[in-house]
Amino acid sequence: MGIMKDLPENHGLTSRSLIDFFARIDELNLEVNSLILLQNGRMTAEYVRSPYRLDHPQLLFSLSKSITSLAVGIAIDEGLLNLEDKVISFFPNKLPHVVSSNLAAMNVHHLLSMNSGHHDNIYAAVVNERDWVKAFLSQEVEHEPGSYYRYSTHSTYMLSAIMEQATGLNLIDYLMPRLFEPLGIPRPTWETCPMGVIAGGMGLSLSTESIAKIGLLLLHKGMYAGKRIISESYIELATQEQSDNRLGAERNDSAQGYGYQFHLCRRGCYRGDGSFGQVCFVAPNEQIVIAATSSFPSMKSLQTLLDLIYEHIVDHLGNSDSVCQEDQLELHARLNRMASSAVPTIMPVPECTLHLNNRCYIMGNNPHGLKEIRFYQKDDQLELHTSYGDERDNVLAFNWFKPIHTTDVFNKDLLLHRQEVVTYAKWLDRDALELTLFYIETPYVVTYTVRFKDEDTIDFQLSINVSLNIEEYIVSGRCKR
Repeated sequence: MGIMKDLPENHGLTSRSLIDFFARIDELNLEVNSLILLQNGRMTAEYVRSPYRLDHPQLLFSLSKSITSLAVGIAIDEGLLNLEDKVISFFPNKLPHVVSSNLAAMNVHHLLSMNSGHHDNIYAAVVNERDWVKAFLSQEVEHEPGSYYRYSTHSTYMLSAIMEQATGLNLIDYLMPRLFEPLGIPRPTWETCPMGVIAGGMGLSLSTESIAKIGLLLLHKGMYAGKRIISESYIELATQEQSDNRLGAERNDSAQGYGYQFHLCRRGCYRGDGSFGQVCFVAPNEQIVIAATSSFPSMKSLQTLLDLIYEHIVDHLGNSDSVCQEDQLELHARLNRMASSAVPTIMPVPECTLHLNNRCYIMGNNPHGLKEIRFYQKDDQLELHTSYGDERDNVLAFNWFKPIHTTDVFNKDLLLHRQEVVTYAKWLDRDALELTLFYIETPYVVTYTVRFKDEDTIDFQLSINVSLNIEEYIVSGRCKR
């Protein structure tokens, strides 16, 4: 990844502190899928749960916002944008019939600082329209911009749309030579609105390694590998308080102020984060960067992770004066044990299970529109053919004794995408089959539980570990003769 490894003891942190840190993650069942710890630019710890990988792209959800902020900073450095530029000036053909004084006053600074003046969350009102720019501009702006903090994904989308107008390029094309290539980050994928504008506030996929590189860029105030990427002045603006986010905040590290698409944290730290615990945490005073991807059921778990970072890492710096080989070995062993914690247990195949070869079931009505499933079985192999009548039709391979890497069409943030999935299969008993699918480009883990009620009838259940809008369901199926 271009970042050298080192021992934590060489940077004032003991392996024992990291043992305690990861032990608490394990004890609290925090679903951290990957984590990289950098100290003084060196990687002193790395952890990943199977089947996830540190170099594999992960959906960032709202951590995407922080990357959009960096794009805006670069454009400002190049003289293509100004913080004072009025939003309406970029879209003269998409304005409402009456432009209110508050809408007219809204500028790039207000979008960056989540202070555009909207009173309520306008997400649903915008995302359900085809033209997001026109929908955003049509919303009532109840407050004078700059006077009222309201976290808004579509404020960040508007920054992406403004970037296209100002640069003539979408965010990925603009950032490739200016950010991604200099940091050694492969060309990423980034979801778009229905009009093809990159979503900005969500939908970007980067690996944990790439998140760590972004953190290093921030830590070094816009420098990476000796090259200036973004001006120090913009990084300082982005990571200092621009808006007061304390009113109604329930989590300690979400009530320390808000910068330009960055949340301020205690003791001079800051972070970008996204749903289910995708995070880039920077502690400038301690020269620490932590990149993590997770499958947290709520963002309360992210606060728990941040508390552990302070308790076992930040607060323990300076306590190391020697290297303890036993602790290093124990840390390595613990991380190896935790690495398999997400993987389903392999179970023996019970005797007298139903032979599934060429069994087809017609499904009842269900929220996902699954019409038919068909099984093919040979020795240790099982195939599940799913039929929806659209792009989701697929053949999923399973094995009773090992994981299978394949592809499937499934949700990311906004849209369906063909993506990598890792599958596991086991019989819970002679009448119940469990099929587990890890969509390793996202936090999603889907479980299909098939209960064979008799020779002709099944109950088919879809469960998912975390979701913003993917419905779980149980549906009956009848054998097709």
